[in-house]
Amino acid sequence: MAQLNESPIRIGLLGAGTVGSQTARLLVEQKDELEARIGRPIELVGVACLNPDEVDFPWIDKSLLTSDTMKVATNADIVIELIGGTTVARTFVLAALNAGASVVTANKALLAKYGPEIYKAAEANGVDIYFEAAVGGAIPIVRPLRESLVGDRITSMLGIVNGTTNYILDEMTTKGLDFDVALKDAQAKGYAEADPTGDIEGYDAANKAAIMATLAFHTNVSIDDVTVEGITKITADDIAAATAEHKVVKLLAVVENGEAGVSARVYPALIDENHPLASVHGSFNAVFVKAEAADDLMFYGRGAGGAPTASAVVGDVVTEARHIASGCTGPSIPMYKNLPHAPINASKAAFAVRFLIHDKPGVLAAIAREFADHGVSINGVNQDLKPTLNDPGYDGEIQQLRIVTHLTDEETLHKTVSAVCKLDFVTGEPSILRVLD
Repeated sequence: MAQLNESPIRIGLLGAGTVGSQTARLLVEQKDELEARIGRPIELVGVACLNPDEVDFPWIDKSLLTSDTMKVATNADIVIELIGGTTVARTFVLAALNAGASVVTANKALLAKYGPEIYKAAEANGVDIYFEAAVGGAIPIVRPLRESLVGDRITSMLGIVNGTTNYILDEMTTKGLDFDVALKDAQAKGYAEADPTGDIEGYDAANKAAIMATLAFHTNVSIDDVTVEGITKITADDIAAATAEHKVVKLLAVVENGEAGVSARVYPALIDENHPLASVHGSFNAVFVKAEAADDLMFYGRGAGGAPTASAVVGDVVTEARHIASGCTGPSIPMYKNLPHAPINASKAAFAVRFLIHDKPGVLAAIAREFADHGVSINGVNQDLKPTLNDPGYDGEIQQLRIVTHLTDEETLHKTVSAVCKLDFVTGEPSILRVLD
């Protein structure tokens, strides 16, 4: 009978920030219970950070703190990477894998850019790479894509995968705030970074969309393949118009595997107030998965925050520690397809376009003519919106004219809008939002 290995599984932690410190807390405070679940003890053997003297958490032993990140990365059984970024993180993750350690990470930017390289390195070294916290915070979505649904064919996914933008849009909707005011409120409450560009411009959601598409469709989809539109152009007028039509604005990540190929996109969209995604408030996230056999699935929960994200990280640590205790590895990430990427005009949608116009006879007819000439069918018109600013040199009021189209492709829609904007009675910048069916 083989003798049981009761030596501790050594864990190295790279990063002691918001998520890293909470991860360390869970590992230390729940050590005995985690050992019971794993079947072997675990031991935090090193915590790497830029300024060890500035780290002061009662649950982190000072003797574990070091600025020698490479030493921690290459002297553990499981390395947890929570330093963020791509260049430096890639170096340490690959070093850990090549040193025979399995890696747990929450780094969506790293995986969206270098995922296939990292997955291959893990497989080549006979170790694992886990990253549940990289998409959706505490929501278990990555493992279902890797394991639970691997026997099915996923056709599409869409959802709210960035808590910062969802909080801002929710505040604009429920409190009537302007974008800038809602952003400052999010920053004051810790929901947005001092530099919120990655969130509000949609890049954070785009990284997650790339990961989701890669896992779901078993083909390489990188951040460079994702088309991105953020929420910085969403105004209080857009929110008011949506509310008048019993809709809400949400920033969505949408990935699809259709006849024209794979697509991954991030954009703000109008959804009906009765749609399940409309009830996703604050910093919560939700992801819809459509599969051929399983049909529709929805995953919902906290999408950000130190403790929720740390929960997902430690869950991955326990999973990998169990593999080590059992002398095995987990399933690899099969990327056996080389699917084409769908052109931008392959997908059709309904659009809501809001123009600022000089209120005089013939305006609506002229705009409708441009839509007809470009082959875009109009589904509805709403001119009963509040007046906005005055236009210098024009004595009358500026009115808002909102047009909702039938299905059309994005390229045709933008050509149509560009033509309308050249009309002498159209002023300002139009607002364009997709309408989720």
